[in-house]
Amino acid sequence: MQISGAQMVIEALIAEEVEVIFGYPGGAIMNVYDEIYKQNKFQHILSRHEQAAVHSAEGYAKKSGKVGVSLITSGPGFTNAVTGLADAYMDSIPMVVISGQVPMSLIGTDAFQEIDAVGISRSCTKHNYLVTDAADLPRVMKEAFYIASTGRPGPVHIDIPKDVTAQIAEFNYPKNISLDTYKPTTKGNVRQIKKAIDAIEKASRPLLYLGGGIINANATEQVREFASMCGIPAVETFMGRGVMGDSNPLRIGMLGMHGNYASNMAISECDLVIGIGVRFDDRVTGKLSEFAKNADIIHVDIDPASISKLVNAHYPIVGDVKNVVTEFIALAKNKIKSEKYVPWLDSIAKLDKLHPLSYKEDSDRIKPQWVVERIGELLGDDANISTDVGQHQMWTAQFYPFSRPRQFMSSGGLGTMGYGFPAAIGVKRADPSRTSINITGDGSILMNIQELMTSVIYKLPVINVILNNNYLGMVRQWQTLFYDDRKSETVLEEQPDFKMVSEGFGGIGYRVTTKEEFDAALKDAIEKDVVAMIEVIVDRDENVMPMVPAGGSLFNMMLPSNSTEGSK
Repeated sequence: MQISGAQMVIEALIAEEVEVIFGYPGGAIMNVYDEIYKQNKFQHILSRHEQAAVHSAEGYAKKSGKVGVSLITSGPGFTNAVTGLADAYMDSIPMVVISGQVPMSLIGTDAFQEIDAVGISRSCTKHNYLVTDAADLPRVMKEAFYIASTGRPGPVHIDIPKDVTAQIAEFNYPKNISLDTYKPTTKGNVRQIKKAIDAIEKASRPLLYLGGGIINANATEQVREFASMCGIPAVETFMGRGVMGDSNPLRIGMLGMHGNYASNMAISECDLVIGIGVRFDDRVTGKLSEFAKNADIIHVDIDPASISKLVNAHYPIVGDVKNVVTEFIALAKNKIKSEKYVPWLDSIAKLDKLHPLSYKEDSDRIKPQWVVERIGELLGDDANISTDVGQHQMWTAQFYPFSRPRQFMSSGGLGTMGYGFPAAIGVKRADPSRTSINITGDGSILMNIQELMTSVIYKLPVINVILNNNYLGMVRQWQTLFYDDRKSETVLEEQPDFKMVSEGFGGIGYRVTTKEEFDAALKDAIEKDVVAMIEVIVDRDENVMPMVPAGGSLFNMMLPSNSTEGSK
């Protein structure tokens, strides 16, 4: 059928069974928005900022496992969205972001709201397109969704000039896609898998090192089965929180810069690292030359570029994590005896008892760690947790009892302040039955606070728990520890009345200073089921511990002064 380029975009989204998109209109994308007005197959959510639109699509994608979609205009609309693209690229989130562009005759003339969107997005997308002929749109849209969701997931950007959205052409949407230059390897090499299992059998102190790639591959069940069958202890990365489930006796904890003592020591003392769905990020490895230096490395990942990029893999396996771990299970049965690793598990337990993840209670001030723990006690599996970036983010990763994958949404690789609230809106849209909570700081929440309006209008209630220490907390912590406590531009003594701000947008707000007030506020916010801000006045000077100084070795951690005392 002969239809316009704008209509093709809509028909492609329908064909891909998209149920919601997040966006913000403007002149260059107006033809597409006119077609959105005419259809009723999917919902459009009007975010109040393009960055927030992309973050909401990220939250939706992370929670649902589907491709997130965002629609924006040219020029400043696109540049506002770049942070979201970069964030999704770093954290391997499947996304399709469609931007309007000035008419083709004006490209290169510095026209109103013109920007080289394709040039800008090249370094922060998995792939990108500038569509110059409406006849190419069906193929481009199909390719974009395929590329975004296969292999190592990531964002794909499609830039469409306004005159192309008005062109009339034949619409035949492809059923399948085959790209000569893009064929992800999904099956692991059988010989390499066998070698890896042999290495595990011979090891005395093997350690599973589990990352976000497991969640992307929907392979949590297989990884848990393999760990249980073999009796191998496991550490999770920040992006891998929820893979093992916090109640699993084989889970040691999170490792890395703010990992717990036992996890960091275990990876320093093991003789075999089994890295699955990980990329050996600097925040995990610390000083590379000292990382697991007595261990051989098994590295399983869908992305061949990640294998041996930072740490040399003795047993590299490229493939879909679910497929590879399924093969692991089949080969390990009746071969690997779980009782062999009991002494290793006992030694790790002693490490954890020596320096448990802890904090010291204070009768006069609420500790931020307590707030995170308390949310977990009250809601646990019934909540999806998003965070912004800073101290609150690390405390959440450390102290929330995550029980399942896709329960924790946060900005890992890019570390984007302002991610949490719009992402939590996308999470609520993907999973309306559970409470969506954004744990944030008094600095981060101001980055995208305008999304209060989005939450109110679309009845997507998010509970924002603001851990207010009147600082840009994580930067202040570094200044205290490494810059002789020179607090340069990190003191936030003057802040808005968050309760009034929330109420001004049509939500509800609370300011709490006691544990009893927090419990009452959280219960009331859940019952009222509207967007809420719970401002919690917490201990200003609390630091995130343990901490590995930048460039330091994992086994040289800074520990809390109360780590061996009778702390919580």
